[in-house]
Amino acid sequence: MTHLARAAAPKKPLPEELATALATLFEDRFSTAEAMREHHGRDESSYDPMLPDAVVFAHTTEEVAEVVKLCSHHGIPIIPYGTGTSLEGHVLALRGGITIDLSQMNQVLAVHAEDQTATVQAGVTRKQLNQEIKDTGLFFPIDPGADASLGGMAATRASGTNAVRYGTMRENTLALTVVTADGRVIKTGTRARKSSAGYDLTRIFVGSEGTLGIITEVTVRLYPQPEAVSAAVCSFPSTADAVNTVIQTIQMGVPIARVEFLDESCVRSINAHDKLNLPVKPLLLFEFHGSEHGVKEHAQVVQDIAAEHSASGFEWATRPEDRSRLWAARHNAYFAMLQMRPGGRAITTDCCVPISRLAECILDTQADCEKNGMIYSILGHVGDGNFHVLMMIDPHDPAEVAKAEGINARMVARAIAMDGTCTGEHGVGMHKMDFLVQEHGVEAIRTMRTLKHAFDPKNIMNPGKILHE
Repeated sequence: MTHLARAAAPKKPLPEELATALATLFEDRFSTAEAMREHHGRDESSYDPMLPDAVVFAHTTEEVAEVVKLCSHHGIPIIPYGTGTSLEGHVLALRGGITIDLSQMNQVLAVHAEDQTATVQAGVTRKQLNQEIKDTGLFFPIDPGADASLGGMAATRASGTNAVRYGTMRENTLALTVVTADGRVIKTGTRARKSSAGYDLTRIFVGSEGTLGIITEVTVRLYPQPEAVSAAVCSFPSTADAVNTVIQTIQMGVPIARVEFLDESCVRSINAHDKLNLPVKPLLLFEFHGSEHGVKEHAQVVQDIAAEHSASGFEWATRPEDRSRLWAARHNAYFAMLQMRPGGRAITTDCCVPISRLAECILDTQADCEKNGMIYSILGHVGDGNFHVLMMIDPHDPAEVAKAEGINARMVARAIAMDGTCTGEHGVGMHKMDFLVQEHGVEAIRTMRTLKHAFDPKNIMNPGKILHE
């Protein structure tokens, strides 16, 4: 059996008493309809759907706590759900249970412009937050591509295109409100920029993927909108030339805001999808933030470095509409690449390595894909050593699936041997669990299990994710 059709674990039937209680409490915000369960039983991963027994739409932290208390009493699994954009099976109901949809918890609760912070409910998306704060002169920079919810982004420790300049959700989450596995509500952190007070519970829940508790409110850092923004695109004769340009740029300390690598296959796909005419060669897409003078100076340095690595077609996009078009194409890359094999299915994976080893890791991964005749693309946020591989396969051909999973396993082994990680931003979910022992070691995994058991002794919080049971 392939991971695409991994069997759901044995389910505990949904108690009638629980269903009645939830239906009474939530009325039309509680559903056992097949269509609703199917919608919440899938994400952007390559797994077949795994449906919950019912879905609840919560509006407040107190409502989430009420659902958790009832589920804890009956020993029924709980799966938090934001926008369903995860890539590693995070929201699939492996053991059935109740999905708590947080998308209607979408209030921006407070904006403290003078402190450059905002507190939001978990269902607020990154685009919504930026729309609501655009008149303050501030913005929230974390951009994983999809218009994900802030709660989901915190739960998966998301990052994205701006991480090389602004960091990830780990660095940009100041405080959380969390519902624990027994239905208690706790606050972690404050709006202060630093603290030495007690265990860092915020960092424990950031990246826990709903396995330790349910994040219902998030306090995040905001940043001043840059005075000037400029984007540039250039092509290279080889992947090595492109990636070595990035390595040299980072090592020289040039403060780029974003730098994305797209291989030839990815460029070809977005040309077709977004009606562009980019040269079908390995490509870098840069963005610079800062003062007018600073942006020009940093961009010139990067242009000179690129020229040393045989770059061609260096073009600037200073108008907002031109930049938006380029970045929209980049964000549409996943959907563009799905067109490479109509009727096929995508297996997506990522890893992250120290920047000095990035070219080697990408080139070895490309060679592995070519050797195995894989239809694939490689792209990524190469400024921080993170890249993604998308492989198009026939989901009904076990040999193709096994071949793609073999490439993934070898890529991860390669990254870990380079002192990197099995996932830079996708998270673990179901797909990356097998690699954690390889990366962290047996004793570290035992410590994680101890933590999981202490926070969730009944194992009802998103079971079957991160750690094997």
